[in-house]
Amino acid sequence: MKFLDLCKVHIRSGSGGNGSISFRREKFIEYGGPDGGDGGRGGDVWAEAVDGLNTLIDFRYQQHWFAKNGQGGAGNGRTGSSGDAITLRVPVGTEILDEEGEEVIADLSTLGERVLLAKGGNGGWGNLHFKTSVNQAPRRANPGQEGVERTLWLRLKLIADVGLVGLPNAGKSTFLAATSNARPKIADYPFTTLHPNLGVVEVDGREFVVADIPGLIEGAHEGRGLGDVFLGHVERSAVLLHLIDGTSGTLIEDWRTICNELEAYGEGLADKPRVTVLNKIDALDEEERAFLRDELHEAGAEDVRLMSGATGEGVIDVLRALRPHVQRRDRAEAAVADDDEGGSWQP
Repeated sequence: MKFLDLCKVHIRSGSGGNGSISFRREKFIEYGGPDGGDGGRGGDVWAEAVDGLNTLIDFRYQQHWFAKNGQGGAGNGRTGSSGDAITLRVPVGTEILDEEGEEVIADLSTLGERVLLAKGGNGGWGNLHFKTSVNQAPRRANPGQEGVERTLWLRLKLIADVGLVGLPNAGKSTFLAATSNARPKIADYPFTTLHPNLGVVEVDGREFVVADIPGLIEGAHEGRGLGDVFLGHVERSAVLLHLIDGTSGTLIEDWRTICNELEAYGEGLADKPRVTVLNKIDALDEEERAFLRDELHEAGAEDVRLMSGATGEGVIDVLRALRPHVQRRDRAEAAVADDDEGGSWQP
């Protein structure tokens, strides 16, 4: 299945049915009177976050979503049937934006969360609705209300606890493959990862989700390489795992490049907790490892770990360094949820 994280959709809610103009015509009833029923209500358009989806590819092949119109009223006071609502089933983590792509209308970050995108039109009143003591035979009815038509953007931001960042070939995909059941493409040339990958890792009985995104290069925020379009998938993470190729001859420049790109991207990524990892240490001796680690510390990197994704050396230590950040975020979210529930209760 292809990965798609941005698409445009056109939606339209159903129009309400027209009210009916009708009069009773029965043989032994002297004053029949009006009996036109109301029109049915148009169908709504909803969006719902569902399980089992991790891409918006379905919306590439179906971009128009129109709800059913309500049926018109009929004689004998019969109300028209309401139009069927439709639901756009989207992955958890989908943002819904306006046509310009600037205003976020909804952020479906929780499984089962629903939002009304377009309300169906009300049905028109039939002439029975207009009968009064001074107007016993009204000959008017209302038309149904028009539906709402909108153009929206859907933007997916994957839900992950840990975001992997680094230059191409820093070993991000190797790390993900070594610690989870994910099978990202691994090769000895840059940009082998062309779209984000998710993997579930476990350490000390605690599971969390890791997102691997395509590598960044200098100028990614200006569109160089694959650009920074995939950084949105690590915005929701609790901690960033910054991998650095220990065999690179420009270690400090590599570290600063990623830091600068995170800063240029914004959205709070530069302020997130970060674990810096010197990767590929299987190619380094003890003296080289200590020297490079000290260099990173002097440059300003904090919490520097040593690891080899290929041999597994230091991998558990890195996972244990990530775990407290994930737990801290989970506790904070749980506390906010408890406060919200407590604030809504009244004796």
